[in-house]
Amino acid sequence: MTAEATNAALSQAFADLEFSQFRGQNRVVCPRESVYAVLEMLNKKLSFDFLAELTCVDYLYYPQAKDRFGLVYVLANTQTNERITVRTFVNDPDPAVPSVVSLWEAANWLEREVWDLFGIRFEGHPDLRRIVLPEGFAAHPLRKDYPLQGRGERHNLPVVTRAEGRDAPDAE
Repeated sequence: MTAEATNAALSQAFADLEFSQFRGQNRVVCPRESVYAVLEMLNKKLSFDFLAELTCVDYLYYPQAKDRFGLVYVLANTQTNERITVRTFVNDPDPAVPSVVSLWEAANWLEREVWDLFGIRFEGHPDLRRIVLPEGFAAHPLRKDYPLQGRGERHNLPVVTRAEGRDAPDAE
């Protein structure tokens, strides 16, 4: 299947999508309300069987940005080598999208990472908890409004030291 055929199939099923290409990469922007259905169609009907990346962009200080957060899903069809980037947008005070762990198991840790660092909630996620930062950390440090020096959280975290006798081996 080609990018044009994928776009045609998606546009027949969904009226509210925006398509573009950049440097040969196929991209689609969809509303938050239909993102799960679009991703499900890409997975189940169009054979995009590999979730290569799931990340977030904070558009807080972008001059023309209409939305606060952009979620970016990069998918691949391992049979045809076709790739597509799906983007959707969410806003404060409740930035949330449906979890896609039921479509790609790899989304499990990727969604946890986005939750941990940006605070985007994934509804229906089987285990949405911190993966990078300690459980006691209250903020989401990759948000643009998070101070560069932090908010003093690191002073409240326990100090982790090496166990005695477990130093790094000597170089030989």
